[in-house]
Amino acid sequence: MMPSLRIVCALLSMVTVQTSVAKDKISAASQLSREALLIDTHIDVPYRLQESWLDVSRATDDGDFDYPRAMAGGLNIPFMSIYTPAESETDGTAFQLAHQLIDNVEALAARAPDRFVMVHHSEDALQAQAEGKIGLALGMENGAPVDGDLDKLRQFYDRGIRYITLAHSKSNHISDSSYDEQRTWQGLSPFGRQLIAEMNRLGIMIDISHVSDEAFYQVMELSRAPAIASHSSARHFTPEWERNMNDDMIRKLAEKGGVIQINFGSSFITGEAHSWQNSYSEQRDEHLAINRWDKDSDAAKAYSKEYRQSHPYPYASVAEVADHFDHVRALAGIDHIGIGSDFDGVGDSLPAGLKDVSMYPNLVAELMRRGYTETDLRKILGGNLLRVWRQVEAVAGQQ
Repeated sequence: MMPSLRIVCALLSMVTVQTSVAKDKISAASQLSREALLIDTHIDVPYRLQESWLDVSRATDDGDFDYPRAMAGGLNIPFMSIYTPAESETDGTAFQLAHQLIDNVEALAARAPDRFVMVHHSEDALQAQAEGKIGLALGMENGAPVDGDLDKLRQFYDRGIRYITLAHSKSNHISDSSYDEQRTWQGLSPFGRQLIAEMNRLGIMIDISHVSDEAFYQVMELSRAPAIASHSSARHFTPEWERNMNDDMIRKLAEKGGVIQINFGSSFITGEAHSWQNSYSEQRDEHLAINRWDKDSDAAKAYSKEYRQSHPYPYASVAEVADHFDHVRALAGIDHIGIGSDFDGVGDSLPAGLKDVSMYPNLVAELMRRGYTETDLRKILGGNLLRVWRQVEAVAGQQ
C-alpha cells in the first residue's frame, strides 16, 4: 500500500525540520522511539471522531492521529481522552456522552484487532507493545460524567477509565477550574474529597491538569497515590497563566512521586503564542457580539481566517517545547517528566515539527542534542508514567 501524502510529508519533516538537530540524531531518535515504550497521556481522538467520523485505523488526511502515523512515530499507548464539555454537566448529558465515547474507542479496537487493543492495566500496556499493537488506554477529561455518584465512578473504572481530569474549563461538582474566575469550592468540593479517596481505592490516576491551584494543593494533601498532570506545561514560560504549573507545584507533584506530561500546544509553550491567543479570543468575541454572529457561522469562520492572515500565528518550535523538559528536569529531576501532547485537542496551534503523532522523533532528537541519555529518554517516553500507573495500582491493592 502506498503511503498517503500526509505520511510522506510527516516523515520528510523528521529530516527537514531539525531545529538545529544533526541529521544523525533523527535516525537514532526514530529507532529509540520505535524501541522504547512510548505513552502519550492525552490524545483527543474520541471527541474528534464524535464530531466528524473517520476510520483512523487507516491513513487519514485530517486530524493528528491515525494508525500509520502512530506507527511511524513509535507511539505504543495513546490515552484516548473521554472529553465532555463543561456545559454537559449543566445540561445533564455528560454521563451519556462519556459512555458513547468509550463505546466508540472499543469499536475502533474491535474493528481492527490486528492493529489496536484496549488497555486497562499497566501490564496490558507492556503486552500490547510486545504484540506490536497500539494499546488504547482511556482517560476521562472532566469529571462531570461521575455526576456526584461513586457508583458511577466504579462503573467507569470497570469500563477502563484509568485517569480522571477532575475539572475542565468551568468549575464543576468536583473541583474549581483554573479557567473559571468563579471559585465555587476554594479548591475541591466535599464530594471531590470523597472522590480522591475512592480513586485511590480503585486505582484511577488523579489528573490535576485544568484544576485551580488551590485544588492542586488539596489533592497533594489528600491523595495516597502519586498524581499526574496529563497535559500541562511549565508556567515559567507563560507567567500568570494558571492552566500551566508553576515551579512550586511541579516540585510538589514530584515530591509525591507524580509526573507532568508536557502539552505541545504552542500557547502552552511560549508567552508569545499565549498572548496571541488571548488577543485573538478577545477581538473575535467582541466582533461576534457586535454582529450577533454565532461562533460556528460561516461569517465567524471567515473572520477568523482573515484575522490569522493579517496576524500570523507565532508557532512554537521543537526547541521551545524541549525547553519545558529542561525546566522540569532542573526543578524536579528526570523521573517526573513525560508526554501529554494534546494532539487533536489544540487545533492548529501545534509547533512546527510536532504536528502529529508521527513526529515524536523530532522531539527525541532535540533532547538527544541537549545531552539526554537513552535511559533519560526511555523514562520520558513512557517509563515515568508507567511507574506512576503501577504505584497507583499498588496503592489500590493495599485496600
